[in-house]
Amino acid sequence: MLGNFTYCNPTKLYFGRDALNGLNEELPKYGKNVLLVYGGGSIKRNGIYDAVVKILRENGKNIFEDAGVMPNPTVEKLGEGIERARQAKADLILAVGGGSVCDYAKAVSVSVHCDEDPWDKYYIRFEEPTCEIVPVGCVLTMVGTGSEMNGGSVITNRKQKLKIGHVFGEKVFPKFSCLNPEYTFTLPRYQMVSGFYDIMSHILEQYFSGADDNTSDYVMEGLLRSLIHSALVAAENPSDYEARSNIMWTATWALNTFVAMGKSTDWEVHMLGQAVGAITDATHGMTLAAVSMPYYRHILPYGLPKFRRYAINVWNVSPAGKTDEQIANEGLAAMEAWMKKLGLVMNITELGANESMLDDLVKSTLVMQGGYKVLTAEEIRQIFKESL
Repeated sequence: MLGNFTYCNPTKLYFGRDALNGLNEELPKYGKNVLLVYGGGSIKRNGIYDAVVKILRENGKNIFEDAGVMPNPTVEKLGEGIERARQAKADLILAVGGGSVCDYAKAVSVSVHCDEDPWDKYYIRFEEPTCEIVPVGCVLTMVGTGSEMNGGSVITNRKQKLKIGHVFGEKVFPKFSCLNPEYTFTLPRYQMVSGFYDIMSHILEQYFSGADDNTSDYVMEGLLRSLIHSALVAAENPSDYEARSNIMWTATWALNTFVAMGKSTDWEVHMLGQAVGAITDATHGMTLAAVSMPYYRHILPYGLPKFRRYAINVWNVSPAGKTDEQIANEGLAAMEAWMKKLGLVMNITELGANESMLDDLVKSTLVMQGGYKVLTAEEIRQIFKESL
């Protein structure tokens, strides 16, 4: 049965081809100084930068820029962003990009007025901010993380070989986000399908937890079926608006905290994947894809009823004349075939990992408590070995 919970999501969304017009409604709510945060410059090539700057200027804003946010934002880059935001006396941080840019903007927002080491306070001690928070808005150009409507923020510390996410409370959620599916059309295929799997992994991390018949499970099964279908359509035609809009909307609902209600949630795949990312700097969604099948096959016996349900309700596996184990494994086989069809990376060797890194990978993996099996260090090592 559903447990007790409190649900709140304060982020306002503007969705569709005219989503950017939402800036005209939001910008007057904030002061004059806007820190514009973005990545490697693709938004300048595809025209999104010019469109955003035009609206900022029309609204009388002073624009300060923080460019060069990398796919796995680092502690060093966070330090740069804090300094830029302080120099700008930023009243609003506007993130234009994918999940890493949105994550980074939130990390900056809670650190500008923090009088402690942000890495230690937020990513080691997992504390909530006690200082003033600079509000964040997002213009999304890549889907996958759901960062546009949650408090998640992942930062990498390369010296410590750690990639850690802090899920902040509702005060850190973006105040608004503009979601135009057309802004995702020019994304390279590798990044596009990586984002698709990030969405799937977010749903599965919440789905494969708990033994009850939870309303959230039915919602997630629908989200998964939509994603599975639309991802194949988009892989054939990246400019298919219906497919890309369905995927963008699914990504938001996959991790805006809604389907987590009443669930313990797992997140061990993310811990395994983030360990790989911390050491290899590989693309996030691909690290998840590379470790998922070994992990799910490992925990299947401990959550057999849910894996059986997943096979039947999501992958349309016929249960007739089969044992529960056969049904569950057939579902994972169907999932694996779908992943390969999309061109996802299926092993961590392809991402730059090797057997000599196993000790570091194990040490860098946080152990979560919410799934069907709490992993031992030896089990983590074995899963990584099977992922090579």
